[in-house]
Amino acid sequence: MKILVQKFGGTSVADPDRIKRAAKKIAKAYRQGFRVAVVVSALGKTTDDLVDLSKQITSTPSRREMDMLLSTGEQISTALMAMALHVLGIEAISLTGFQVGIQTDTSHTRARILGIERSRVLSCLKKGFVTIVAGFQGVTPDKEITTLGRGGSDLTAVALAHSLNAKACEIYTDVEGIFTTDPRVYSGARKIDRISYEEMLELASAGAQVMQARSIELAGKFNVPIHVRSSIVDRPGTWIVKGDKSMEQILVRGVALNKQEAKVTVVNVPDRPGVAGKMFRSLAKAGVNVDMIIQNVSLSSKATDISFTVPASDLPDAVKAIRSMKPKISSKSIIEDKNIAKISVAGIGMRSHSGIAADMFEVLGKNKINIQMISTSEIKISCVVKKKDAERAVRVLHKHFIDASDKYAVVKRRS
Repeated sequence: MKILVQKFGGTSVADPDRIKRAAKKIAKAYRQGFRVAVVVSALGKTTDDLVDLSKQITSTPSRREMDMLLSTGEQISTALMAMALHVLGIEAISLTGFQVGIQTDTSHTRARILGIERSRVLSCLKKGFVTIVAGFQGVTPDKEITTLGRGGSDLTAVALAHSLNAKACEIYTDVEGIFTTDPRVYSGARKIDRISYEEMLELASAGAQVMQARSIELAGKFNVPIHVRSSIVDRPGTWIVKGDKSMEQILVRGVALNKQEAKVTVVNVPDRPGVAGKMFRSLAKAGVNVDMIIQNVSLSSKATDISFTVPASDLPDAVKAIRSMKPKISSKSIIEDKNIAKISVAGIGMRSHSGIAADMFEVLGKNKINIQMISTSEIKISCVVKKKDAERAVRVLHKHFIDASDKYAVVKRRS
């Protein structure tokens, strides 16, 4: 069978008209001879509305009950999509994550996929049904409903494409592909025709919101070709594929912005072996994902300050975990800072070119944008700045690294 997986995000199924438009795209692929498996997200802002609804009941809902609540959104959109295809004369069936057998671990609200029991989907495809799968949701070995974290429908689609050995995984969204930065922040952003898994993973983890980072990680691991394209216009989008030498010609592929970060500083921590380990073990047990970490140099050799960043949504859990450790680590105080943002530049060409960090810091300095924290990987450099400076930082970095293509587009390898 020639199988194609198509995923439609919340904006692509936000209302009946958009659902009908998406159904026509599915029908077109089906009539071209593909057996089509479709993954859909909840309609529009349904998930946000459900989160807001829970907050009207309690500020501290259990994660299990949040999964029970949030998973309902995708069930609505799968059924409506099946109905839209029926109107077009195409046999279709909607299935929940539970019915498909998307098996996950027990981490409620951020579960990881352990495997997919693909037999039911394959059976439906062989019978000629367009099979519509609820994204974002799964089930534990104990039959508990779980969700895969925000953007989890991307992960569902990529995992399904791998499981079914699909020709490609098409991700339909409200933009025409992957851009060098968010066009809403900088109007000069350019659409990228092809980008490597590595670059996309770095940009997604740094704040680019077109795709979930975990889905890119999985696609890269199993070499699943992804085509990110518009659900509105019928034009080629951006292919996310394995990197090649031609891609290495581009030094900086994109500039990412993440405003959903917070910084925690633990003041006057004893500077002795094991203290940091205890502190970050406590954060890990609380399910808090730590991003950047800085420990100040201890001049007295007795105490130091440790700063780290976390997703803003994890800040309450992070502070609670550190406060529970305060007597054990003897810190004086904990400082929270929500007024930060992370700016990143990424590109696989950075592997073979020096001076990018120096250029980045100089550009920010000339524009009077102060850097609070720095982290690097082989193909990415990230800085924490004040939130009020974040969008201006994106614009000046894009102009320097990407608009100045004569200087930065082609990389000469170091000997």
